[in-house]
Amino acid sequence: MTMRARPVIAIDGPVGAGKSTVARALARALGFSHLNTGAMYRAVALAASLRYTAPELSDPAIAQRLGELLDSISITFAGERIELDGRAISDAITTPAISDLASRLSALAVVRDRMRTLQRAAGAAGGIVMEGRDIGTVIFPDAEFKFYLTADVLVRAARRWAELHAKGDPVTREEVIAQLRERDRRDQERELAPLKPARDALTVDSSALDADAVVALMKQHIERGARV
Repeated sequence: MTMRARPVIAIDGPVGAGKSTVARALARALGFSHLNTGAMYRAVALAASLRYTAPELSDPAIAQRLGELLDSISITFAGERIELDGRAISDAITTPAISDLASRLSALAVVRDRMRTLQRAAGAAGGIVMEGRDIGTVIFPDAEFKFYLTADVLVRAARRWAELHAKGDPVTREEVIAQLRERDRRDQERELAPLKPARDALTVDSSALDADAVVALMKQHIERGARV
């Protein structure tokens, strides 16, 4: 195992489980940095949607084009602000359409390979809370602390619907439930880095817990490890 002065904390789990809220709060509590790797995939999806048409994005040859795209763009983080080629995109990448495209593109090796390189570089020194789908299984299998944050799909759908409703999106609860079930299926069944708990991850079900309770549970687990 790589020895780091401060640990890498990996939080994986399905969409809507509360990873971003928990990861941000946990990072603040520990004085660590925070990286939302899902936002990186959504940034790629946004860049692809701006450059290519829907038929082109559905073409099997899109992998080569995406390689060219990835060579030409810059994705950077400044705290919670994410930028694509120097332009703030935090709001633009939260739409259901971009999230769905990100899920589809994340199954492509050319995209995962590039993101894996960037994510490992970002967390190499430790002192970071990283959230995503494959942090504890692929990106940092040697992470000092691993969590798998999940919740019942109906609970996750209610949370996601509330977020979208607050932004004025007219999507129905039934549509959100269907979208989440499809995302879960796609993430869990993809050939490359499928969504699953790492063997040594602590699974936390947030169905009946608020974010503060989840953060307290994780922080207690970390402090018991005496590695912070």
